[in-house]
Amino acid sequence: MNRTELLTRMAILVALGVASSYVSAIPLFGAKLFPAQHAINVVAGAMLGPVYAGGVGLGIAVIRILLGSGTPLAIPGTIFGAVLAGLFYQRTGSRLAAMAGEVIGTGLIGAVAAYPVAVLLMGDAKVAAGGIGFYIPSFAASSAAGALIGGQALVVLQRFRLMAAERAVHRSGT
Repeated sequence: MNRTELLTRMAILVALGVASSYVSAIPLFGAKLFPAQHAINVVAGAMLGPVYAGGVGLGIAVIRILLGSGTPLAIPGTIFGAVLAGLFYQRTGSRLAAMAGEVIGTGLIGAVAAYPVAVLLMGDAKVAAGGIGFYIPSFAASSAAGALIGGQALVVLQRFRLMAAERAVHRSGT
């Protein structure tokens, strides 16, 4: 894929993520759970690779924060999932692996990384009292729901030949 196509795909995914944040965010304990973000992470990871998927996730998170439809928790809540979805897909060529990468990255790593953000930057006493695993159940549920949607989106993209079929992935990450 050439640079123009890459940037166009990234911009479309960022725009979808920002636009959908106004209709699909679920407020919970100071966070705004966003399954659409997790679906986009799976698609971006498989379509663009780990580095560019991380860029898409970061772009969506920062714009959501600036527009008020996201909190600072959006950054740790998306970056790890997008990157792991891309890494897992890159290594296996499997959409199920990309989905698992999203859930592990966001549901576990991102949830733990969100703890210091919530406590130190946002001063959330409930989170501090709940401990470092406070966000794991909600982040895992949100990322699992989004990963299922993202996995189905990959099937559609492959059916319409907008993406290479499973197992026909380039190992170089491009």
